[in-house]
Amino acid sequence: MANISEIKTKYQELEQQLSNPEIISDRERSSKLAKEHASLKKAYTLICEIEKLDENISGNKEIIKSEANSELGKMAQEELNELQEVREKLEKELYEELNPADPNDKKSVIVEIRAGAGGDEGALFTAELFRMYLRFAEKMNWKTEILSSSEIGIGGYKEIIFSVDGLGAYGYLKYEAGTHRVQRVPETEKQGRVHTSTSTVIVLPEAEEVDVKIEPNDIRIDTFCSSGPGGQSVNTTYSAIRITHIPTGLIASCQDQKSQHQNKEKAMQILRSRLLAKIEDEKSAKDSQERKDQVGRGDRSDKIRTYNFPQSRITDHRANKSWHNIDEIMAGNIEEMITEIKMELNKN
Repeated sequence: MANISEIKTKYQELEQQLSNPEIISDRERSSKLAKEHASLKKAYTLICEIEKLDENISGNKEIIKSEANSELGKMAQEELNELQEVREKLEKELYEELNPADPNDKKSVIVEIRAGAGGDEGALFTAELFRMYLRFAEKMNWKTEILSSSEIGIGGYKEIIFSVDGLGAYGYLKYEAGTHRVQRVPETEKQGRVHTSTSTVIVLPEAEEVDVKIEPNDIRIDTFCSSGPGGQSVNTTYSAIRITHIPTGLIASCQDQKSQHQNKEKAMQILRSRLLAKIEDEKSAKDSQERKDQVGRGDRSDKIRTYNFPQSRITDHRANKSWHNIDEIMAGNIEEMITEIKMELNKN
């Protein structure tokens, strides 16, 4: 466990720095310090609560020592038992906070959603999943930004990649990785038949430059004209960027930003996260199997969750559990569902 006094000192130093006008005026530096401050807040709060409990525990022990056989002594003993129980719970919570099972859980994420089986209906469902995650992020006070997208003319996406910037985003959204299957009657279906379509979701912990070092000689940068729905060119300037990481063959592209420089920055952001995922997979001797498992094949049979609109039911096949409030969940109320899935999966 990290040194408790070091955490307290660091947190207090960060609070002082964040009230410094000189630092506040430096947007990049203040943002970095604010993230660090937020990452320590829960641990700091728990430490303070435990220290306050320790004072009360010590006081009760003194009373018990001097008033062992009196009514006051008995009351102090009862309260001591309760305080020690609470302390044990908080200490466990603090240990888990300082020693997370997955060190990436506190990170921001990059989410990639792609239409799988089902043609246009799969692309429309991809757009609905995207909106579901945006609404969830709003409820969690996380910031989102579209990094890359490929639209179809009827309001769907063949692919959309976006970032979710917020403490603990990966710890929640990693449970969304996999193939999502939808069963419903498409608006274009005149016979009223239920169709099955899929979208695949990839969730990557966001990598910063300190996490992944990319040498300039290891990448090839290509420019091209941005395209809109149907593939037509939407401008005549070569502002869209495609970056290839030569040693691994990983490719990231971006065309949604206003300038070539901005597209390059976002494409690098995507590439770093994909590269970090690959490196971590190799470290765990899985040879990128984790990411392949997330993507799946997009087949109707390859699924983690089914959204059955006619029956207003969502079933998660990993947890073998169903929810019957599909409209609420599609409106971004997914925290309770994710928490239940997490608890079920962590039993194994």
